Amino acid sequence: MTYRDVASKQVLTWSLTAVGARLPVALAPLAVVFLVRERPGGYTLGAVLAAVYVIGEIVGAPLLGMRMRPERVRPQLAAGLVAGAAGFAGLGALPHAHPLVLGAFAFLAGAAPAAAPGAMRALLTGLVPERSVTQALSFESVLNSGIWALSPAVVTGLALGVAPRVPLLLAAALMAASVGGLWALPVGRPADETDRGGASMARIMARAWPVYVTGAASLSLLALAELVLPALLEQRGTGVGWAGPLLAGFSLGSVVGAFVYGLRTWPGRLHTRGLVLMTGVSACVALVALIPDTAWMAGALVAAGVLQACVMLTRNLSLREALPASALAAGYSVMYAAVGAGYAVTGSFAGAMLQVVAPSTAVLAGVGLTMTLALIGAWGERRRTSRRWAPGERVQDEQPLTGERVPDEKPSTGEASGARAAVEERSAGVPRPAVEQGSAVDG
Repeated sequence: MTYRDVASKQVLTWSLTAVGARLPVALAPLAVVFLVRERPGGYTLGAVLAAVYVIGEIVGAPLLGMRMRPERVRPQLAAGLVAGAAGFAGLGALPHAHPLVLGAFAFLAGAAPAAAPGAMRALLTGLVPERSVTQALSFESVLNSGIWALSPAVVTGLALGVAPRVPLLLAAALMAASVGGLWALPVGRPADETDRGGASMARIMARAWPVYVTGAASLSLLALAELVLPALLEQRGTGVGWAGPLLAGFSLGSVVGAFVYGLRTWPGRLHTRGLVLMTGVSACVALVALIPDTAWMAGALVAAGVLQACVMLTRNLSLREALPASALAAGYSVMYAAVGAGYAVTGSFAGAMLQVVAPSTAVLAGVGLTMTLALIGAWGERRRTSRRWAPGERVQDEQPLTGERVPDEKPSTGEASGARAAVEERSAGVPRPAVEQGSAVDG
């Protein structure tokens, strides 16, 4: 397995467009804090604006994503990005406006382009052969990790070195520029909506609930690392300034983990693999709470970053298993909202715990909450994949080790034919003994 199919002109165009669409999202929470911090009660107002922005994302992603048509992604995506750019421009142009006005702009900036990450992911996977989808998603994860690692330095440098409004004006310009890049990409991808078996979009999304729960759990550990780490360092008697380098190590580990994940196939079913990886990330974050030495904390965070990237990739591949092709863009958007909700809930939980317990205890409590969500998601995934298909329900052939969807019409290998036979036997109610397989195909 290599990244050869990802190294194309179209994917390069997609990458530049994605940077323009996603860097503003990474800049926004910290940028609104710097925008109003010099006003009376500025930090409180900044935190409220950041929360309003995130709420906009959580509301907008499923609401807009479920209405996005796969064959016309580009014009719908462009409209959302233009509206988002207007929201960022309003914040940057009117930094002294009434808080309600700023809140409205923050909500617009968060909600309008909230379906963009899911739609862009669907476009990316349509630019590469099916065998290279895992590599494409790995590449996307590397790009995202780089964007999020870069954004704090960009915001801090521009807000303190130039003017507090500049990061938001830059966000508006980048998001507006990304609209132009969309016209160098396909308008969408053909999708046969009959693959939904007559079910409504809401029902299809609801069937994938275990993947969303797992997705919410996957980023909740990042919330713990980012929000509680400064307090944890103070508890250890270490300078709070080390929080930045330690989190940079986490981001670097994520880049490495995402790249390595795409280099080969990995054993085990996707939901089992995801649970093992989540357990590994949870163990690393728990070690951060228990280890007194800063160097060992750094090592645990780097390891957590590596495994975290693999969790997120496994989550996206699981979603491809759970949904028909025509619903993938909507599914990615709902996942985006679920992940944001998981981050917000865990962050709030950790903040509340810090009022009554030590930071290390708050981290361990957060790890317990995360593993509870992960176990619920894994139980739901196991139940979903092992249940018997209902009569008249659309069946997707899946490779049990990787989750790659096998074409219904033209199976090209013996494994695909075997998968078809298994589906036919399930539909007929014939039990089929489990068969051990050696290696998995790409994807």
